[in-house]
Amino acid sequence: MFLTRFRVNTARPGARRLLSSPQVLHAAVMSSFPSLLPSDAPPPDGPRVLWRLDHTARAEVMLYVVSPEPPEMTHLVEQAGWPAAATSSAPGWESRPYGPLLDRLTPGEQWAFRLTANPVHYIRRKADEPTKRTAHITPVHQMGWLLKQQERCGFRVLEKPADQRLLPSGTTHTGQPHDGDRYELTVHDKRALSFAKSRGSATPGARKAPVSLVTVTFDGRLEVTDPEKLRRTLRQGIGKAKAYGCGLLTLAPLGTTG
Repeated sequence: MFLTRFRVNTARPGARRLLSSPQVLHAAVMSSFPSLLPSDAPPPDGPRVLWRLDHTARAEVMLYVVSPEPPEMTHLVEQAGWPAAATSSAPGWESRPYGPLLDRLTPGEQWAFRLTANPVHYIRRKADEPTKRTAHITPVHQMGWLLKQQERCGFRVLEKPADQRLLPSGTTHTGQPHDGDRYELTVHDKRALSFAKSRGSATPGARKAPVSLVTVTFDGRLEVTDPEKLRRTLRQGIGKAKAYGCGLLTLAPLGTTG
């Protein structure tokens, strides 16, 4: 496994085109792997290509990619990087082996983490109709979605010390649990995305199925509870919409963000 970082040059027209469509950016990321064909489906239980955009500053955007093999991103440098500054030793992206971090995960370790995800749930408006996948909209429900993933994903989100909570015992004024004040967890950068999904076999002029999804970014602190499950999570991602920049969980030493 490899972790790759690519800084996007937001002043370039090609970058603006990539950033305007998760589908276009996904295709560009997947084109970084010569051994993968466009028709290749991701393995159901094995490592897959995951990616995430981090908007770290007003004009700074970082693309992170986790992949089974190192990418070749010359085409991204030409479209959305600094091609004139690229050299053989500094091609415009950085890739590092991910295995050493995965191998040394142990129970009880604590890390800072970052995750962009598509928190959803399933609802049924009428008893006789099928369930429908629907986005969580509020930060409290989005946090609740992530907290439900903890055991399956091999980690536990840390709780705040009692003296750091704004509300007594992490509850609302009505006495109901309030996850937003109980955990070392924040939700930000909410984005409502809507774009046309192309169909590879569609004839010219055919209507394209629209894609609509809500994404948010989680920053927080976690403790490793099951290293093997967490390794699987880091390789395979969390939740839906992985092709559109969701699901990539990254870790960093406490005091930084993943």
